[in-house]
Amino acid sequence: MLITEIAKKARVSPATVSRAINQPQIVAPTSLARVRAVMLEHNYVPAPVNRRRGPKARMSEQRRIGVWFVGAKANKPSLNWFQDQLLQVQSTDTRYRVDLRLLFANTLDELPGALATEKLDGLIIQGMEPAPACLAKLRELPHVWFMTRRSATYPGDYVEPNNEENGRMAADYLHEKGHKAVAVISTDPDYSAVARRVKAFAGRAAELRLPMHTILGASNPGVGYLEITPLHGETDTLVRTLLASTPRATGLYLPVDHFCGSFFRALREAGRKPGRDFEAIVGNYNPVIYHNLDHLPAAIDINLTTLVRKVVDHLFWRIENRNTAGRIGTLVSPTLITPEAGGQAAH
Repeated sequence: MLITEIAKKARVSPATVSRAINQPQIVAPTSLARVRAVMLEHNYVPAPVNRRRGPKARMSEQRRIGVWFVGAKANKPSLNWFQDQLLQVQSTDTRYRVDLRLLFANTLDELPGALATEKLDGLIIQGMEPAPACLAKLRELPHVWFMTRRSATYPGDYVEPNNEENGRMAADYLHEKGHKAVAVISTDPDYSAVARRVKAFAGRAAELRLPMHTILGASNPGVGYLEITPLHGETDTLVRTLLASTPRATGLYLPVDHFCGSFFRALREAGRKPGRDFEAIVGNYNPVIYHNLDHLPAAIDINLTTLVRKVVDHLFWRIENRNTAGRIGTLVSPTLITPEAGGQAAH
């Protein structure tokens, strides 16, 4: 039995399953109980560490790297996702056993205090844009933008999901399912991943000659995307706008998943049922969110574990090649997950 299968049945992330096996003392009791119940039900016994599959590489020099969540406050459990994903990668490859520091600052023009005190080998930057003067203080510290490509004003290598493929994949899926009119619906329209996915979806829908509605929430400048929890009132407004649109859209694309539960609730309260009245595809797949929705729509997996592996690999390369000129970018292609496959990747 695979860790991903245990995670699905226990309604947790694969990283949580890995922690339940290797570091049970740091797992929430309710999650730990669900994981252990699934393992017991299927007679799953983890192999001893020295017998587990995967590379048995010689331990290299341990790097000390930081992940700076720009525009996010510390002490939020939702920000543990990078550490969780890295832990999952570390369990199969000793090369990724880095000394990790999670860094935060109160404002965009303030460097995290730990950057002055910690002797970091490199830095991963995720979130909003730091003030240019603030970024200049990093001097020669190797850094890579993660999940969000910045303009030339913010130089540096980047690793991100292929957001253009995401939007086009969603349009193709809804077209293949026979929908005659579609809509793209999202909160946080200024977040770069949302903006790129919306634009790509609209472009592909136009190529397919599909009537399309773009229904977006209000802009919220100055607030870090990682801090946003959409209000029920906002999703109610999105649903009302959708239902008032003509021609009626039956194929719906939601570029991000953090508001999906609220959105589907609002549709249900308006008397709309999946399958009968609409079909959705979600542009991000988070197992914890996805398997707790009231139905399982199609979804697009951005392959977060691969992204984390790639950004750490690239930061290692940049640390060793800090004088190499130019800006290097890495894109990771998404994978379609269909309801017919029970929430598994389509092949």
